[in-house]
Amino acid sequence: MNTALASTFERDFAAALLADAGAPGPAAMAALQAQPGFAIYRNTVHKGCIDALEANFPSVLRLVGVDWFRAAAAQHLRAHPPTDACLLRYGEGFAQTLAALAGDDWPYLAGVAMLDALWTATHIAADAPVLPADALAALAPQALARTRLQPHPTAHWQHFAQWPIHSIWWANRSGDPGLLAALPALTWQGEGTLLLRVDDAVQAGPLDAAGCALLDACAQGLCLEDAATAVLQAHPQCDLAALLAQLLRAGAFRDSSHTLEASLMP
Repeated sequence: MNTALASTFERDFAAALLADAGAPGPAAMAALQAQPGFAIYRNTVHKGCIDALEANFPSVLRLVGVDWFRAAAAQHLRAHPPTDACLLRYGEGFAQTLAALAGDDWPYLAGVAMLDALWTATHIAADAPVLPADALAALAPQALARTRLQPHPTAHWQHFAQWPIHSIWWANRSGDPGLLAALPALTWQGEGTLLLRVDDAVQAGPLDAAGCALLDACAQGLCLEDAATAVLQAHPQCDLAALLAQLLRAGAFRDSSHTLEASLMP
């Protein structure tokens, strides 16, 4: 089989499928596009992609309504067709599409979409042992200082400096009537979110800027001493010990016993 020819056909066929109704596709697909059944197939593909975006971004859907969402999703599909057969992952760049479409009307919409995407990333992340909350208790100060903590694979976090994205997102994601009713009185200030998968369920909670900064530093491979220095430079009022204890209790770190054993070595 001529693999180059097959690759060209597949690329042209996909381009024709994702083209708008009535829009010309690749010349090689003209005869195929003229077939009555092709329009039905194309419409089915378009609907499947838009349905996937609805399923992957339920908080955005609740905020803007079905009609606005599906129009935005169709525009995103034209510019960013799926690159993975698993549509559970579809939606990369959707936050940017929404930011351009929403403008000043919904300045927080892109942030809400980002958290919906992080929810999915947490849901499908690889599993790994969780570092016990008391794992650092036996370390001497010098050993603790050079310990490197790895965020758990299911851990995802994001801080938004301007908008209360966590509150807006979680009220719409959960659909909790009390949280939704409280949104008009929301204090308009920055918020962050930490997502983890615990017992096969995604859990989300607020996390301040210092907490997100600490996880950023750990993800970069910094030892705790250097991570603490970076966090305190940006957030001098932070209670670092309390913050670290909070993240340990939440299960935000991966259990890498060899790292702790190395820290205990003289």
